Amino acid sequence: MILKGICTLSLAAFSAMAYGQASASGDPVPPELKPPKAAKLILHAHATGDQVYTCKQDGAQSSWTLKAPDAQLFDATGKAIGHHFAGPTWKLEDGSAVTGKVAARYDPPDKDSIPWLLLTVVEHSGNGPLSNVTYIQRLNTKGGKAPAAGCDSSHVGEEVRVPYSADYFFFASQR
Repeated sequence: MILKGICTLSLAAFSAMAYGQASASGDPVPPELKPPKAAKLILHAHATGDQVYTCKQDGAQSSWTLKAPDAQLFDATGKAIGHHFAGPTWKLEDGSAVTGKVAARYDPPDKDSIPWLLLTVVEHSGNGPLSNVTYIQRLNTKGGKAPAAGCDSSHVGEEVRVPYSADYFFFASQR
């Protein structure tokens, strides 16, 4: 019951921003990142944590490859409400979870940050606020980009954690 109230608070605080199609920075949300008009915003969560990269070698080339995100999810009051991790998966404290697949990406206004995304949900588990989510937007990213250097044949297999933050907007399709 408390989580439902938190979700409602998050929705009220952020629905005008997301559904009005402007990001927190005032930058418009690109059309390719908008869910279908019938989709209803049900939750906003702010994430802070790391993007975890592994140094991999492919032939003569070495590069940092995303292994997984590792971030805490917070509601509008700053209370931790869940975790974002490999999959990519978002899991709330109540046990409801979704796994997404990237449907569209957009270079963010901050060129030193990971892309903004629209994801479609490909898997649900648990029963709670995420049970009916069909789309997820990742907006307002700060940081998280793979390092430009430091991955070579002598570092293959090493991991690096790059701090990031982002806003995730969870939408459910009207039925």
